[in-house]
Amino acid sequence: MEQRAWRFSDDREQVSTAAAPPSRVVAYIQAGATLEDLGIRPVAVFGSFHDGTDPDPAKWGALDPDEVGYLGAGGDLGVEALLAARPDLVVAVSYGGGQVYGLAPEKAKHLEEHVPVAVLDVGQTRTLARIRGRFAELARSLGAPAEDETALTAAGDRLRAVSSRAPRPRVLALSPAGPDEVHLARPRAWPQLRDLAEHGVDLIEPGEGAGASWRTTAWAAAAELRPATALVDIRSNAAPLDALRSDPSWRALEGAARIVPWNPESPFSARAHAAFLEEVADALEGV
Repeated sequence: MEQRAWRFSDDREQVSTAAAPPSRVVAYIQAGATLEDLGIRPVAVFGSFHDGTDPDPAKWGALDPDEVGYLGAGGDLGVEALLAARPDLVVAVSYGGGQVYGLAPEKAKHLEEHVPVAVLDVGQTRTLARIRGRFAELARSLGAPAEDETALTAAGDRLRAVSSRAPRPRVLALSPAGPDEVHLARPRAWPQLRDLAEHGVDLIEPGEGAGASWRTTAWAAAAELRPATALVDIRSNAAPLDALRSDPSWRALEGAARIVPWNPESPFSARAHAAFLEEVADALEGV
């Protein structure tokens, strides 16, 4: 069978080419979980400066730890470890400006001297649908079938119907920082949250303060916003909920609001997106 040449232009408009579609993909963990959902299994993944020596279970998605290696994260992750997996393609994400997330600039530059790197922008200027579409385009170029979006369409229709009921429940997205502080998400900064707003969800703005993506404040300020539903960050870098029980403001918020586990770095797949919309719809229906 004749091999077909491979070509892909990433979100930096940098073009990677090969005589045949790459088959040994190393990816940032969120990108790897996305590709797994789309039918492309990476040989290994790596984390960010927020991750540790073990993979974050929230970001692992459907990846099989017996089949996919974890190469490490942050300052401890060297180019040598990435190249030791013998990739013919590295898939990374960027939060704007084309900078590879999770790698220092000099390491990213060194990596690209040895292997093609496809960088997909997942930042504030991109819609969730566009990000999802770009990952689907990359997966198809690597040999994956088109993704079935039937469940996503149904979940979106259901959420719109639930969100249109009066009175509309107010939703707050947050990341626990500890028993004294919480990061309140700015909805416009997160593709997932902007997508919820497009489905009619009434997302709470956290108010003025420093931080482009989060407002860091006391739990009392979060409780005063009186959300009916709270989307709570479950990544490893967020404080576990058991550590918050000593704060009366958290206990008040937990008692008054429906708590929905939220992974701000969930896979960019129709499957993961549909599951998230269904979880939010379940919570809003129960308010």
